[in-house]
Amino acid sequence: MKWRTMDLHLHTPASSDYQQREISYLDLLKQAEVRRLDMIAFTDHNTVAGYRRMMEEIQQLEILEGLSRLLPEEKEKLDEYRRLLDKILVLPGFEFTATLGFHILAIFPPDKSVREIEHLLLDLNIPSEKLEEGSATVGATSDVITAYSLINRAGGLVIAAHANSTNGVAMRGFGFGGQTKIAYTQDPNLHALEVTDLTHRGRRTTKAFFSGTKPEYPRRMHCIQGSDAHRLTQDKSRSKNLGIGDRATEVLLPEVSFKALLDLFSGEDFARTRPHRQKEEPEFDFILGAREEGSNIVQEFHESMTVRGGRLYSLIADVCAFANTNGGVLFVGLSGDANKAVVGVPKPNQAKETLEREISNRISPALDFTVDTNETRGKKILRVIVPRGADPPYVVDDYKIYVRAEAETSLAVRDEIVDLVQQGRREPVAAETHPAPGGADPMAQAAPGQDGAPRTGVEIVSVTERRGTKYYAMRDLRNGNVVNNVTRKSARKLWHYAIKSHEELPKNMGEANVQWQGDLGILRRYKQGKSDRFDLVEKAGADYRIYFGVTDEGVHGGWKTLVGADEDD
Repeated sequence: MKWRTMDLHLHTPASSDYQQREISYLDLLKQAEVRRLDMIAFTDHNTVAGYRRMMEEIQQLEILEGLSRLLPEEKEKLDEYRRLLDKILVLPGFEFTATLGFHILAIFPPDKSVREIEHLLLDLNIPSEKLEEGSATVGATSDVITAYSLINRAGGLVIAAHANSTNGVAMRGFGFGGQTKIAYTQDPNLHALEVTDLTHRGRRTTKAFFSGTKPEYPRRMHCIQGSDAHRLTQDKSRSKNLGIGDRATEVLLPEVSFKALLDLFSGEDFARTRPHRQKEEPEFDFILGAREEGSNIVQEFHESMTVRGGRLYSLIADVCAFANTNGGVLFVGLSGDANKAVVGVPKPNQAKETLEREISNRISPALDFTVDTNETRGKKILRVIVPRGADPPYVVDDYKIYVRAEAETSLAVRDEIVDLVQQGRREPVAAETHPAPGGADPMAQAAPGQDGAPRTGVEIVSVTERRGTKYYAMRDLRNGNVVNNVTRKSARKLWHYAIKSHEELPKNMGEANVQWQGDLGILRRYKQGKSDRFDLVEKAGADYRIYFGVTDEGVHGGWKTLVGADEDD
């Protein structure tokens, strides 16, 4: 495994808006070498003409070579082509303009014939007379979802181009399209998102938005960056006009090949991509980045894995919970508190073997997880990558079923177990030629918060009393599931908090201390770990709906204005 540098979004003079028409294809390869790129892709607008013209030029030189008719300067050019193509993997592709103007990168292995790619462009409704134009404007074409499917079935890598900016499927700046945005960014045929803020840090970045923590975006997405270069080098007068390699990505691969890249983007290891850095920049540490995010629904930290104190069991329970929920990553050897020193794992190889054995022996059915060793702050730590399981429910020691809710792992209650069993019985989603991870179509279930409620936290739907004991029906706002017969004794942490807070409310909500804004109000604002939490109220006619433990990820629409949160898009 070595870090390789790639720029998968390069235009050539075959694009009608290319800014340096005099540039040759050999110039493009030479500049890629200067920028130390291992892999590039030619992605002209709705055409593969740029890649084809380069290959035709090489083939013509080879024909002359076979006829012993090469001029000295032609031999020099052919030798230079061979040297550079031996050093840099050049992939054919195109940047497709879908319906409504959204841009999609389609990238193929080098043995994919140009004719096949041109047939695909015709299938995508690019007019035959426009195949040579290289224009981003081509009239009515295929919709985004159809394009994803056709490109994937043709053996291509499907990447949403500059997803967070102009013509991007993340639909930044759009005041509508919630369900469309979910479909466009969570589709199983989509391999990765190209973003323009990969070097930025914090909770407002595109990568953080698609980290799997948001209830309506449960599939974590691979994020990369590309230059979208329409010229050889950056335009000094307009800094946004980048050149080749000015916004590149590093990927950890066993070899420089299309297959290795496709395997990476079809997998669950999100630490094998990072923004390319200049030599003077500090090395990117994905563990510290994860630690800054803290514990959440897809991430947890354990300082140790000792049997004493139940720490090993707690770790195994988290693995089971991740498998039953959205999947996730566990780090062993450090806490989630970025202010605490990294403890590390003594004898990491032995600890890795122990952990693999314990997880395999104690969790059933068999789970396809990965344990590897990493280093941060000079200490060895273990990382456990857990996919969302395909055969739930997963159990520990044959009968204990755990689920994940926000940053908490808990034993599943009856209704949750029933739902997991039903998930396991559903028909599996048919795989495409190169299926991307993520499970079933996100549009198959109603989006959380569709009725206007927040998308995280819980709501007490009803309360009944039997033989002096109160039984609560709790609605999980993340997925809309209702869990019945919850008591104070059986309630997990958030449910217990909601029940206690509910019982302390005045009988007349008009007497409660609520910060109102129209029909929406804040009952309480508090901090839990690194997250802001809210107890929110909504007037519904003469009644009130109360939502407990809502996180930042759950506020949307009018709730955002109420709590003062920034818009995600």
